[in-house]
Amino acid sequence: MAPIKSMEYIRVPPRWLFVKITDEDGNVGWGEATLEGHTQAVEGCLDAWFEKFIGYDADSIEHIWQMAYRGGFYRGGVVLMSALSGIDIALWDLKARKLNVPIYQLLGGKVRDTLRVYAWIGGDSPTEVTAGAQARKDQGFDAVKMNATGHLGWLDSASALQDAADRVKAVRDLGMDVAIDFHGRVHKPMAKQLAALVEPHRPLFLEEPLLSENIEGIRQLAGLTTCPIALGERVFNRWGFRPFFEAGCVDVVQPDICHVGGISEIRRIAAMAETYDVALAPHCPMGPIALAASMQVDATSPNFAIQEMSLGIHYNVTGQDIGTYIQNPDVWTVNKGYVNVPSGPGLGIEINEDLVRELSKDAKAWVSPVFIGPGGELREW
Repeated sequence: MAPIKSMEYIRVPPRWLFVKITDEDGNVGWGEATLEGHTQAVEGCLDAWFEKFIGYDADSIEHIWQMAYRGGFYRGGVVLMSALSGIDIALWDLKARKLNVPIYQLLGGKVRDTLRVYAWIGGDSPTEVTAGAQARKDQGFDAVKMNATGHLGWLDSASALQDAADRVKAVRDLGMDVAIDFHGRVHKPMAKQLAALVEPHRPLFLEEPLLSENIEGIRQLAGLTTCPIALGERVFNRWGFRPFFEAGCVDVVQPDICHVGGISEIRRIAAMAETYDVALAPHCPMGPIALAASMQVDATSPNFAIQEMSLGIHYNVTGQDIGTYIQNPDVWTVNKGYVNVPSGPGLGIEINEDLVRELSKDAKAWVSPVFIGPGGELREW
């Protein structure tokens, strides 16, 4: 037993929030609590929990998880779960490093040696994607994801939908698989039409075809298309996922390890998904710690399908990327669409703490973009 001695969060560009936990014996673990556009809210929650958990046994990961989740009258929600994610991931990293094994060995051992991955092309307002797809192909990827459209009205021009279908075809013509992210910005009158237009191109999946708050609409849409339906980045614990499983309207589940309570909870969600014959494809447009943590779970999950990587994602505009803050960026090498499961202790990545602290100075909280329609109205991002 080694009590927790110190806990801290470190804000770093382009938009990530790292967590460092140290026990009384000097063992260290790193986590990530990134919540895009709400950094300050998560930091406030971490302040309170750090004060609470100093002195707890660092090995008691599940006890700390339960105390954080159930130890107050209010529970769940994206802010609390994202803060908990940072703590949970760091505790798993600390424990596995202390034992000098990868985290996946503490989760029962790996069931695969390599992980299929995909990367983003385009951006929040996608236009020409062929060059981006070719660049990803040259990097070793055989699958990409892109936003289906820019912002749309509730009932918008048919030409916007046809343009989206044409972009999907262009990527497929390069011989690549393509996942299409509706991003919750496409409302039902348009989503039905768009799903029908892209279906002949056999996308890998349709992500967030409607906002997850509209479960009945998603169920209706799932019945209209043969395209696999994927969702989960805005669902924050196993209880939130259960209605989608029970409604039979999701084929690919996408929990985000930074938003659902870390390794402990994403493992439970993955197991739930398996019982409904639903594939696991963790959401992760985040930093290196989140990606490494996701990969530890991917390695042990029988229903794992594909992992999102934020390598060169359009949000990384400050010059920092997933290789910036680690000393072994070769772990992200993509070969024929796959990366090797990291084999080092803990998360399998080595944090360059000096660079983390240097670049954290005066780091600003990332602000989510806002889309405004032609009438001055707010549109879904």
